[in-house]
Amino acid sequence: MSAAIVRLDRQVEPDLSTPPAEQLLAGAPQLQVRNFFTDASQQFFAGRWSATRGKWRVRYTENELCVMTGGRVVIASETGERASFGPGDAFVIPAGFVGTWEVVEDCSKIYAIFEARG
Repeated sequence: MSAAIVRLDRQVEPDLSTPPAEQLLAGAPQLQVRNFFTDASQQFFAGRWSATRGKWRVRYTENELCVMTGGRVVIASETGERASFGPGDAFVIPAGFVGTWEVVEDCSKIYAIFEARG
């Protein structure tokens, strides 16, 4: 494994997807993931993510640091907590979070994910 710094602005082919039908609540969002880094343990990942408008259910098994670079999202927990984030906002979604992601303006973020092995 190289010990070189990994830039998150080089050309990487995106993985394209949509939320699973059973999780989709509104719209027809298109998701793009550009993973730039995966550590040797396969537990830590970093990259860029973007999505078009829509709303879907989420259940996190990982801890994720998000830094919004464009657009606007509203994240709501199943317990009623609700927060809106836009460009420049940074937040962490902890493992165990259950709720919804709503993209109200096509958005993009930088992410760093840690998923502990059970």
